[in-house]
Amino acid sequence: MRSGIGARAVVLGGSITGLFAAAALAPSYREVVIVDRDRLVGVREWRRGAPQTRHINGLLARGHQALEELFPGITEEMADDGIPFSDLSGTVRWYFYGKRLQQLRGGLSCVAATRPMLEYHVRRRVEAMANVTFLEECDVVGLTTSPDRARVTGARIHRRKADSNARRKAETAEEVIEADLVIDTTGRGSRSPKWLVELGYQRVEEQGTKVGIGYASRHYKLTTDPFGKDHSINPVASPTLPRGAIFTKTDSGMVELTTYGILGDHPPTDPEGFNAFVKTLAAPEIHETISVAEPIDDIALFKFPTTMWRRYDLMETLPERLLIMGDAVCTPNPVYAQAQSLSALEALALRERLSAGRAPDTPEFQRAVADIIRPAWEMTTAVDLGFPGVEGERTPKVRMMHVFSRLLHDAATRDGRFTAAFMRVAGLVDPPTALQRPGLVLRVLRDAVGVRLSRFLARRRGGSA
Repeated sequence: MRSGIGARAVVLGGSITGLFAAAALAPSYREVVIVDRDRLVGVREWRRGAPQTRHINGLLARGHQALEELFPGITEEMADDGIPFSDLSGTVRWYFYGKRLQQLRGGLSCVAATRPMLEYHVRRRVEAMANVTFLEECDVVGLTTSPDRARVTGARIHRRKADSNARRKAETAEEVIEADLVIDTTGRGSRSPKWLVELGYQRVEEQGTKVGIGYASRHYKLTTDPFGKDHSINPVASPTLPRGAIFTKTDSGMVELTTYGILGDHPPTDPEGFNAFVKTLAAPEIHETISVAEPIDDIALFKFPTTMWRRYDLMETLPERLLIMGDAVCTPNPVYAQAQSLSALEALALRERLSAGRAPDTPEFQRAVADIIRPAWEMTTAVDLGFPGVEGERTPKVRMMHVFSRLLHDAATRDGRFTAAFMRVAGLVDPPTALQRPGLVLRVLRDAVGVRLSRFLARRRGGSA
């Protein structure tokens, strides 16, 4: 039974974040309308409006948990449709600093679906909600507000329709969709910063780090099996080799390869150059496999110059009944695969506030979103600063983290318990402070001392001989 917070909530953007938001809204509003420029219902293919749709997308361990909380039973449905799930520390073959980590199953289940398949399953669940409707092939052009501009009252849209030749879309007259709550989930290209300034609010502060990432993706049918019992092979970029990849089993019997380079060192898009780039990675089995595999599609390249966090949580004032979520707030470095998981957690935070029987307070909700983002942002920004060419302040805390991370990853090449501890943090299950627990720190230091002592004794024995 719906609590009747309001008559209508409008979600701007029908991608993953918008679908998560709609699921959180549906129990509390009589009608939820999702507005998007693409055709959505029934679509299982790549979408033009999702620029990263051909590249690896995924839900980390905590994101998968949140997905199941939002849509109980969806894991089983996806598995029945051939979507594989991996264990982040147990069935993922990690390489850090060129060395393979030991594996240990830690119950850190991750979704390994292609973006279209993940969207399809989530959208199908949202479509089944009787009070949710999709307003497709519409452009959002602005917001409507109360006369004093203190409260958002709806959105202005243009519907697009085919012209007489059916070759392009033409805009119709502007319409207004009235709403008791508007949520912007339109991604990094969100126009909320511009709209807020036009309404007389301050310009939102943006933070970010120039990482200069370019990543290229291709899908294959395999003729050899490099995985064994594993689901994914992931060599991670490091300061000594700023190139990495994610090579994973995915739905429809395919494997998906996304390889990336940092600070302008981008993979070529011609097959020969692409394969040569892959050959330089720390996991030689990837190149060996794709060299004899059957490519399913052409190579797609996506460039990501700068991470971005719009600090709505720091704004002095914001209009009531407007919330901003997902990539419209923060686009972290995509190689860490955090964005969709953060969106799922933000949707849970939205649902929790709606359960109180009233619309969320805008400033308080944006602070809650910031609290979800902050630990992941600080951790990955510190990792990015480990690359000498990335600009930013390397505080003593950041430098210490670099030293300890190197020791932790080195220890993980010998003991899977260290791999599991790190992946619980990388998977957003544990906070970064979990890596500072005295017991773990002591074990890492003990391992480092033991290795150095063994090497010293070996050299002494060699010298005596």
